[in-house]
Amino acid sequence: MKFLNLDKHLEQFISLLIEYAPRVIGAFLVLIIGLWLIKRLAKISSVAMAKKDLDVSLHTFLRSLITIGLKVILIVTVAGMIGIGTTSFVTILGAAGLAVGLALQGSLSNFAGGVLLLIFKPYKVDDLIEAQGQAGTVKEIQIFNTILLTSDLKTIILPNGAVSNGTIVNYSKNGILRGDVQIVVSAANDIDQVKTLLINAMLTHEHILKNPAPEIVAVKIVDNAVTLSIKPYGLSQHYSIINSDVVEIAKKVFEKHNITAPIQQRIILNAS
Repeated sequence: MKFLNLDKHLEQFISLLIEYAPRVIGAFLVLIIGLWLIKRLAKISSVAMAKKDLDVSLHTFLRSLITIGLKVILIVTVAGMIGIGTTSFVTILGAAGLAVGLALQGSLSNFAGGVLLLIFKPYKVDDLIEAQGQAGTVKEIQIFNTILLTSDLKTIILPNGAVSNGTIVNYSKNGILRGDVQIVVSAANDIDQVKTLLINAMLTHEHILKNPAPEIVAVKIVDNAVTLSIKPYGLSQHYSIINSDVVEIAKKVFEKHNITAPIQQRIILNAS
């Protein structure tokens, strides 16, 4: 009787082995080949991202994300080949992903914004930008936030989601900026001479470019006063210095060449 039971179990084992052996072998081969392909794809994506000059932190994160995602798909596929039910597994995984996504909705928005900023690069580190009503020099572009340093040394942390969906003004993108300083002189002065003297003085400044040359235009004349708009060009990193120095240049030119300012007139009414 014992031998009969043993033969029966042996027959069942052989039957199962014959039935499942091809599946197991096929699943094992798919697993090995799949892991090799994932490794190759990760390497190819890494080379492609390096050619795109992506940020190192984004480069590493995306490579890990691609690798993990493909491995999850591979494991589910291999489990299905063996005969393990994957429907409930996929359902649980999807529900967990949805719950995490809802819980981290704001963070995921900032993450997606950070990815877009690092890929399309509307600005880079050391650029002077204005975004979300804040202006400053970009010190760091993180996955979730952008760090700015203002001219008065305040640190501003901007969420990438809001930045990527809003208007970004990049003062450093073209490398050159045009200043704009307005001064007022008396209409009694020779305006052409005033322009020539100011331009010659600005061309001696170390940070003001000679090409394109500074421009000066008269924008309005009111009450015997002419308003001149001085527009010097310079590198973006010298923008604030140029604007402040132009005021000093104008003052020195006025004093040296006796260029007069408009006389302020006051009307005093005496009540009798």
